[in-house]
Amino acid sequence: MTSDLLAPLDLAFWNMESGRHPMHLGALGVFAAHSPTAGAHAADLLAARAAAVPGLRMRIRDVWQPPAFGGAARETAPDFDPLDHVRLHAPAADFHAAAGRLMQRPLERGRPPWEAHVLPGEDGESFAVLFKFHHALADGLRALKLAAGVLDPVDLPARAPRPVEPPRGLLSDVRSLPGRVPGLVRGALSDVGRALDIGASLALSTLGMRPSSALASAPSGTRRTAGVVVDIDDVHRVRKSAGGTVNDVLIAVVAGALRRWLDERGDGSEGVAPRALVPVSRRRPHTAQPQGNRLSGYLIPLPVGDPDPLGRLGAVRTAMLRNKDAGCDRGAGAVALLADHVPALGHRLGGPLLGQAARLWFDILVTSVPLPGVGLRLGGHELTEVYPLAPLAPGQALAVAISTYRGRVHYGLVADAQAVPDLDRFAHAVSAEVETLLRVCDP
Repeated sequence: MTSDLLAPLDLAFWNMESGRHPMHLGALGVFAAHSPTAGAHAADLLAARAAAVPGLRMRIRDVWQPPAFGGAARETAPDFDPLDHVRLHAPAADFHAAAGRLMQRPLERGRPPWEAHVLPGEDGESFAVLFKFHHALADGLRALKLAAGVLDPVDLPARAPRPVEPPRGLLSDVRSLPGRVPGLVRGALSDVGRALDIGASLALSTLGMRPSSALASAPSGTRRTAGVVVDIDDVHRVRKSAGGTVNDVLIAVVAGALRRWLDERGDGSEGVAPRALVPVSRRRPHTAQPQGNRLSGYLIPLPVGDPDPLGRLGAVRTAMLRNKDAGCDRGAGAVALLADHVPALGHRLGGPLLGQAARLWFDILVTSVPLPGVGLRLGGHELTEVYPLAPLAPGQALAVAISTYRGRVHYGLVADAQAVPDLDRFAHAVSAEVETLLRVCDP
């Protein structure tokens, strides 16, 4: 069996989880069905193809030997059976209702931590597949790669091979060491300074904020999901008229939807500015990277209390520019980088406390998950909708994930089912906010 140690951030996610607070992410894909048996055929295909994807055979085991004492590692499961991970369910009238119930079930930690649930539609014209991956196994980008391994093959343009540098010998490494020492020392000091800067920013970020109690909850472990589809052309119309980036517009839509939702349910939005964590990938495109999560983040106050839609968009744009100017390796949003400074045993002992502290750090997660521009299929059935589903931290009531696929933006919403029984109302608020922005930008 081969194995590799979990990166510090993966280890943090693994130890943050409990039975009532699963730390898996998901994606709900809806496919057009050619026949009433399309769902059953899809389940058979998924099981057959999963056996050939090495990343889906990896389980996570504890490590109790130095130097990674208290850590964990991925290793190939010797008894891997894809039929344990692919499940065909009874026909569903509401894919999101079924997905919510399935998302609240933790993945079995003794097996490779992923599942695929096939949900035939009652109308016989569609079926859905809910993929679940533990965050310690894959971040959004790697989860996409693993899922692509069980979908129909896609012809992608070939990439030019990267030049490979010849390996340096041990003698040349030793000879170059004296010249590299000053740089290594500067790097270590820079890392310490960055960690102190992140810690100070994190402490300051908790001052002066008054988030709504609707975004915090007594953890129940229950889950509810919903989805919203927005035309990307409408987003571009707002962006061209009001300025900013596509991502600025999508985040501002969340702020406006929160305002509308809080007012409608009677919680009130005046003076509310919840802190949104916007994850930022630190992977370099088209380059080799370790399997582990490579994440930082921006922390921005959502201008929920501002009654002006364009004012909200302007505030989001300003906050995002400020974060980008500072860089993703500094500031309170980069707290994930502190995982690199914690020993493995510290993650194991402090994981549960770190999970509980998330509600003090941010109020809502707003994340974007990139998808390929090509059309995806399973067994020849076209993928028509895809909703990314983010993990929900303990004590938090709502998380938002966003993907753009085939000219449409998909908002995937995950909520604590007891704290947010009206998640569909928030979904309607997202659609209404897009319409509001379109009216004020193109009257």
